[in-house]
Amino acid sequence: MTSPISPVRVRYAPSPTGIPHIGNIRTALFCWLLAKQTKGQFIVRIEDTDRTRYDTEAEKAIFESLDWLGLDWDEGPGKGGPFGPYVQSERQQTYIDAALKLVESGHAYFDDTTPDQLHALRERQRAAKQPPRYDGRGRHRSPEEIEVSRQAGSPVTIRLKVPDHGAVSFVDAVRGKITFELKELDDFVILKSDQMPTYHLAHILDDKAMGVTHVIRGDEWISSTPRHLLIHQALGIEPPTYVHVPLILGKDKAKLSKRHGATSALEYRDLGFLPDAVFNFMCLLGWSPGDDTEVMTREEIVRRFSIDRINDSPATFDSEKLEWMNGVYIRNMDEDTLIVELLPFMERPESEGGLPDSVTRPINRAYFKRLLPLVHERLKLLTQGTETLDFFFADNVNPAAEDLPGRKMDAEMTKRALEAALEMCKTVAPFEPEHLEAEYRSLAEKTEMKPGQLFSPIRVAITGKAFAPPLFDTMAAIGQDRCTERIYKAIGILRSAGTSPAE
Repeated sequence: MTSPISPVRVRYAPSPTGIPHIGNIRTALFCWLLAKQTKGQFIVRIEDTDRTRYDTEAEKAIFESLDWLGLDWDEGPGKGGPFGPYVQSERQQTYIDAALKLVESGHAYFDDTTPDQLHALRERQRAAKQPPRYDGRGRHRSPEEIEVSRQAGSPVTIRLKVPDHGAVSFVDAVRGKITFELKELDDFVILKSDQMPTYHLAHILDDKAMGVTHVIRGDEWISSTPRHLLIHQALGIEPPTYVHVPLILGKDKAKLSKRHGATSALEYRDLGFLPDAVFNFMCLLGWSPGDDTEVMTREEIVRRFSIDRINDSPATFDSEKLEWMNGVYIRNMDEDTLIVELLPFMERPESEGGLPDSVTRPINRAYFKRLLPLVHERLKLLTQGTETLDFFFADNVNPAAEDLPGRKMDAEMTKRALEAALEMCKTVAPFEPEHLEAEYRSLAEKTEMKPGQLFSPIRVAITGKAFAPPLFDTMAAIGQDRCTERIYKAIGILRSAGTSPAE
């Protein structure tokens, strides 16, 4: 089956009960892609009928995630549209009216079974080694008995009456025809005792009212689809095209969870990932362009996207691959754009991963632009700007004495190397990379050391790190006076520590 030519109307309808996870946002992304690819509409709808679990911070995170990933919507909260409101709690009367209509038509009934009675029923079924399910007792309650319960303050729900024989089928756009035997289903609640609908009823009415043509959702909803088809039938509504997308697993093939690392788009934002990289990576979780292409622009992904290339097997979330892809995007960025992305991370408070608090904010952009080429090719995350460049901004670095000797160097040889480096550092001119390299290579010959033996302790002395950008570019950027001070300090550290020979 190929992607439809006519414009679709798709919706992303999260429940604001928790921070949206990767699987949830991946569904939004597929909806957005299909809408863009067919020049259709992408709708956002907030399904907040579970008022006991409603979380304002979760709702805020939903829109932050969409905004960060660039998933702009055509209709919904903040945008409006011809089929609003786009918040379910504001459409409550619609659901109540539909549920009562189903009772009147004989497709549903009032049920006054209490939670305690339901619990006792399930315990008896478990003891008898039967699958726990509702036994349909509400079908036999008279209107008078229901009214007595209602007046007594007992919870009264409305349940859909499921036929006890027959089957329902639908054609899933990913998996083909799927059939369910109705005897496997029990009567289920469509309107709760608080007069709020369940997901089963509410989304069907909203999708119909909003003209939704395709419902894209996780394949965990396949088992609920027969219930949704029964409601469609009872209401005389034509169901949309269902597109159930595969589950996302960790590399260990277990369901993606916190133990696999970050699980929400906003966590990846805070960890220093670029939205375009996360967008690209998430597109490939359950969809393929048809070849081995992995790094693609949004425009190319939109052009190549189609439902028939969504896989029916679980997708694997590989965090190492995401980090690699993020590095590709960083390397492909021009320096001015990358500076804009990096600076907010580096200007964070030190406690939040930014530069030391002693470093003046805002960072001097001209100086920063001079430094960026030294690390641009090495960055994989925006958070790495601090750890790779901090020594350029710090007033002091404090290398450990045991880190100063290079390979096969003892303390005395290291001290001799640093003392010779210090004398040259005081006077060498011009203090530019090419000249510094020529002079220090000449110094290595004079001191009868290999270049690596001389350069290694200098690098640690001026950066505090064994691995840093090219040494002489680094020295030129740090400046002659500060390099001199740091080498002098490192000699003092060696003398006071009495470092033993390096292994």
